[in-house]
Amino acid sequence: MQHLSGIDRARYALEMGQRIPVGALQPVVAASWQRCRDNGLDPHKPPQQKVISFSDIKRRREAKSAMRHLALAEMQLLYSQIAGSNFMIALADADGIVLDTISDQHFADSEAGRTILPGSVWSENERGTNALGLAAMVGTSVAIYGREHYFAGHGHLSCMAAPILNPHGEIFGLLDASCTHEARQEHTHALVRMAAAQIEKGLVYRECSDSFVFAFHPRVEYLDTLSAGLLSVSPDGSVTSINSRGKALLAGLPAMLGSHFDTLFEAGFGAAMDGLLNGGCIRIRDRAGSGVFMICRQIGQGRFRAHKSPASTMPPLLQKQDMPDFVCDDHSVKRSLGDVSSAAKLRMPIHITGETGTGKELMARHIHRVSGRKGEFVALNCGALPEDLFISEIFGHERGAFTNARVEGAPGLVRSADRGTLFLDEVAEIPLAAQTSLLRFLDSMEVRAVGGQKVDKVDVQIVSATNRDLERMVTERLFRADLYYRLNAFTVHLPPLRARSDFAAIVRYLMEKMAPGTPVTDAAIANLSMRHWRGNIRELKTVLQRALVRRRTDYIDEDCCDEAVPALNSSEDCCEECRRRPLSRAKCQEIRSVYRKTNENVSQTARALGLSRTTVYKHVGSPQGYRTRVD
Repeated sequence: MQHLSGIDRARYALEMGQRIPVGALQPVVAASWQRCRDNGLDPHKPPQQKVISFSDIKRRREAKSAMRHLALAEMQLLYSQIAGSNFMIALADADGIVLDTISDQHFADSEAGRTILPGSVWSENERGTNALGLAAMVGTSVAIYGREHYFAGHGHLSCMAAPILNPHGEIFGLLDASCTHEARQEHTHALVRMAAAQIEKGLVYRECSDSFVFAFHPRVEYLDTLSAGLLSVSPDGSVTSINSRGKALLAGLPAMLGSHFDTLFEAGFGAAMDGLLNGGCIRIRDRAGSGVFMICRQIGQGRFRAHKSPASTMPPLLQKQDMPDFVCDDHSVKRSLGDVSSAAKLRMPIHITGETGTGKELMARHIHRVSGRKGEFVALNCGALPEDLFISEIFGHERGAFTNARVEGAPGLVRSADRGTLFLDEVAEIPLAAQTSLLRFLDSMEVRAVGGQKVDKVDVQIVSATNRDLERMVTERLFRADLYYRLNAFTVHLPPLRARSDFAAIVRYLMEKMAPGTPVTDAAIANLSMRHWRGNIRELKTVLQRALVRRRTDYIDEDCCDEAVPALNSSEDCCEECRRRPLSRAKCQEIRSVYRKTNENVSQTARALGLSRTTVYKHVGSPQGYRTRVD
């Protein structure tokens, strides 16, 4: 056993029923393991996964509404600081029952993410040694890494939790950050502690609105930090609350509720108030003889003088060069983005397909940006032009070329897009008569205005888009085959919103654009993900706007999104595993739909969706009579 690490020796002893070696674990973890043993918990078996009813969750949320209001803002800030790190941030009450979560999509879809959800109970008695349960028990911040968890099934998790104390010093709630690896996230642990301290600070201001709140510290530059002591006193000088940092700075003195200001500081309460209420910073000695600086942060009756929380002024993230200004974490979208830059630089016409509202124009603008072209991005809605004006609008016309022509003539959109990009939206609506002229232009890149003789050579990147099936239109002779093959030299397909694996990221992105810093809970996202979204991202944006209008809080939870929008039918085609996972259900349905369209060919399905064959097998290999073929 000499060559084994401390955690290896400790786990071996735990699983063999032996005494845990002294020094092999943090003392707080060793003590927790022993309590779990004494309670008869078996580390080999799966832990209990107790989840309370939704009505009980709502009751607990209402009882902690002030804390929840502050906590969700801090959780959103914390999420922005660690986003992309495969984390989940959870708020729990003092009993270790999760109230809300905000997480990365990858974590939410993981096995761990499906166990940390609103209503799940994470007390030590239920889940063994874990950060939430242990922080609730010992009253201090705790980090549990990997196999320090009592149950072997939690060995892939690392969790950091900090208690949230109310103004009376009692545990009011818990803040937790969890990830799916064992890397020691000391930085994240510090951020969790800071967020919990910020929530505690906000609770003092909210719950002691009739009191004066003073910040104090031996160094004046620390008065605006979380290192400062925070003391609230009633108008007669009685202490109504003091934070943990304040107690530490006044160690050895009766820093407790009900004490009087005069028992803590040498200057009388009246003399101190004269200086503090003038808006100044005073220097005062405590009864132990130590000097501190003090400033008034709140005058009674709720008139705040405190600085705003950093969550309200969250800076925007820097945009990476050549990255699109839209969400592209979905595998198939990300794969397309990797190719469009090369296609544009080769001057290949690019055709974008997808349902209405999937972001085709955003993709077109991204193609223009990565092409490096110096000219303009010119967009044309082909369905919005009358047939008799289509040619003149694109290629321009001379003065008096036809009835109602502009007196001064017009250069045409093609010339306006020279050295830039011409985006032909709703290209399926181009009149048949105009398709011939467009085809001729694509072959030669030469343009002649209607009624004119001069021919100009232009350099234009062509990007087209449609939500219709052009291939079928070709077979029905509604669209020229030669033009179709010319336009789709390179095709980009944008999946519908209901099939996007980055749905949560899209929701958060849209919310940040509309209401920066507004928290959106995982429960709200799960609620939204179960809908059809026939209007795709455009419809989602409208629903989120309505949620912002109807909300009565500074955050968006499932109650804000509870409106009459058609939900996905749970009986729709879906594998058994994804049927239990709302965020994965739509993606599974798309895979199985494409699988049937390819005559049950796994290879073709994988290529069409940009997935591995293993992933396709995972979704179509359920025992429902599917056959599988490969090329």
